[in-house]
Amino acid sequence: MQSNQQAYDRGTSIFSPDGRLYQVEYAREAVARGSPVVGVETTDGVVFVADSRTPSPLLANDSVEKLHDLDGRLAAASAGHVADARRLVDYARRYAQEERLRYGEAPGVEPVATAVADHVQETTQSGGTRPFGTALLLGGVDPEPRLYELDPSGLTRRWRATAIGGDSEAIRATLEASYETGLEATEGLTVALRALDDGREAEWDGASVDVAVVDSSGIDRFDSQRCAQALVDAELT
Repeated sequence: MQSNQQAYDRGTSIFSPDGRLYQVEYAREAVARGSPVVGVETTDGVVFVADSRTPSPLLANDSVEKLHDLDGRLAAASAGHVADARRLVDYARRYAQEERLRYGEAPGVEPVATAVADHVQETTQSGGTRPFGTALLLGGVDPEPRLYELDPSGLTRRWRATAIGGDSEAIRATLEASYETGLEATEGLTVALRALDDGREAEWDGASVDVAVVDSSGIDRFDSQRCAQALVDAELT
């Protein structure tokens, strides 16, 4: 039995007898080992909050980016292998630029999410490749706020609030208990921070959290001072 499973492990595009793709499951495990990020839809936009703690105080916090500007009006948050996330973010940026040039207008959140998901799915059925070991949250306003999750299988799902990365199930349980429709941006930020706090052991500071808010006017990235103030407002420091 063990030797049979190892044979299916080596085939990235071969189903096991019980209908599983082991390499995709391993990619999901790589995502679960990453630091968590949270996305929350609000009445006028989408809030992203990422745990940006570094493994060493000698490592510059801004050298590992978890929140990404795609085209000035769409944003993405990543969990999992950083290099894999960078490739998908670059793909999403190129797609958004090509669609803008082709049609004379910016693409919506769903078309970009679908295009990236199709690209991810190809790696699950092509020989000589491996699944991407990262998951993304994509968000924007077109014309209403939209938040999508992309996982290593190429699956896309729209959420009102969700989390990816480490401790995502516990964070999502907190979101299910605290999220309400009709939240304003500041309320959505508080909900996201408190949910992310449930998955942390270390104390917060402004340099250990990344925050971005996407609305109809664009993307607002918080600096460390504003992140620290958001933590104070959420009563987390």
